[in-house]
Amino acid sequence: MDIQIGLRETLIAAALRILETESEEPTLRSVARAAGVSAMAPYRHFPDKAGLMAAVANRGFEMLRSVLVIADDKPDPREAVFAQGMAFIDFARANPALFRLMYSHQYGHAGIDAVRDTYDVLARRIASILPMHAVTAATLACRSLVQGMATIELAGRLAPAERDDVAVALGLFVSGLGAGLG
Repeated sequence: MDIQIGLRETLIAAALRILETESEEPTLRSVARAAGVSAMAPYRHFPDKAGLMAAVANRGFEMLRSVLVIADDKPDPREAVFAQGMAFIDFARANPALFRLMYSHQYGHAGIDAVRDTYDVLARRIASILPMHAVTAATLACRSLVQGMATIELAGRLAPAERDDVAVALGLFVSGLGAGLG
């Protein structure tokens, strides 16, 4: 294994570990310390903190895609769309700091390919339900719904009693897919 590739991956993994336990974004120094390398080592792969955080956000989208692929394992396409939506929300709940980083204005589109690949899982499933001319709009609507619900919940703007309504709202959306497209 290439030592430099190993260092890059070690730094990303260290940043992910820090995001699991801290509410603030890690500094390059804290990532280096967590990775067990010198304070200057991160600069071999990342020009600055923004570069590292962009790589971490990209990794987050790769992780989210894996979660969506697993959730997509349903024979019924509507059940698969629902499962993907709930998996998205569960991912945000389990990884709040990473989720915020992924969707922050600074780093959210760091890896355009990773973002596109993440949502292609959903788009392919929606394409099995709707005509092609409606797939992009329906995918955007579903993305917006689950990202919005996750963001509202993580911001503390969702009452505990409303938490169960997240699944109900997603179910209503999924059951209405294709309505009026006659």
